[in-house]
Amino acid sequence: MKKNNTLLFEVLILFMFVFNVNAQDRVITTGVPFLLITSDARAAGMGDIGVATSSDVFSQQWNPAKYSFANTSGGFGISYTPYLSKLVNDIFLGNVTYYRKLNDKSSWATSFKYFSLGDVQFNQVIAGSIVDQGVERPNELTLDLSYSLKLSESFSMAVAVRYIRSDLKLSSDLDNNSANSIGVDIAGFYQSKPFDVVGMNSIIRSGFNISNIGPRLKYDVGGKQNFIPTNLRLGTGFETSFDNDNILSFNIELNKLLVPTPIATYDDSNKFLGYKQPDIGFLEGITQSFNDAPDGFREELKEITWALGFEYTFKDAFSLRTGYFNESIEKGARRYITFGTGFLINQMNFNVSYLFSTSNVRSPLENTLRFSLAFNIPESI
Repeated sequence: MKKNNTLLFEVLILFMFVFNVNAQDRVITTGVPFLLITSDARAAGMGDIGVATSSDVFSQQWNPAKYSFANTSGGFGISYTPYLSKLVNDIFLGNVTYYRKLNDKSSWATSFKYFSLGDVQFNQVIAGSIVDQGVERPNELTLDLSYSLKLSESFSMAVAVRYIRSDLKLSSDLDNNSANSIGVDIAGFYQSKPFDVVGMNSIIRSGFNISNIGPRLKYDVGGKQNFIPTNLRLGTGFETSFDNDNILSFNIELNKLLVPTPIATYDDSNKFLGYKQPDIGFLEGITQSFNDAPDGFREELKEITWALGFEYTFKDAFSLRTGYFNESIEKGARRYITFGTGFLINQMNFNVSYLFSTSNVRSPLENTLRFSLAFNIPESI
């Protein structure tokens, strides 16, 4: 994607699309929002949920505590998500994940995410002439490591540490446009022992994950600081087996960004200037995020998104999925239905998903196929 406009115009247009920020005054925005994009096609096919679903290779993003309940001793996964694919062909999210069980109770995992914002043409006007200063590729990435441990036969917890780098290349001077931070995840997962429901073997799962707890990103350009997307996920699910070959699961998940709600700002003459997030530390921001909405508790509820997801599996070899994601119209208006399918062939699991919006706000992933491929290590611990 190359353009011949001035740098300022290009950056403004690019990020208006990429970050999908619409005109609502108090929509909560953060830096590195790609951390909230679903990278694996299994979760994407179920309405972007995964905190309380059964364990798989890509549990690192959703709930690393699930790895302690994995049925295989390890796995490796890769995924590819095109972004704004109807407009450009070089914006994408790539992900690589690996996990390994140390024993029956503990596991570790690592993952790497890379978000490419495509090629950006840098120009400068000198003496009335446009001077080509070359092409750069803005990008953002994360590298993380997690450890999970079973505290009982039914419950596990995990902690993850994540390095975050945002290199937006806001100017041709490559030394003044990047920002770095560290994020910490704290997660828990419950999986019941099988029990009987009207003659069918069933399992209940529940989970939580407080992700990306860490300092704000500070860019060298203008000293601007952005909160990273600290996020609370809560979910539960019910799985039942009709027989040895047919399994159906239903899951529900709630999400809330633990980031302050934007506040109204005024100039010295008391003229309204707009909304912006308060200049406070990240820990204070997390605490404040539960009770800072100007319209009180009703607005706080609107800042919670919810999603439903279904998965049908036949002989652990073929899966069909669907889901629905809902966000308040006043807080972003993301509403969409997803579909997905998966195939297991010789310990290799291939998944694909598809999304289409049900609101007037079109998703950057509208009519986009997402792909993920996972390889399981079958030996049991």
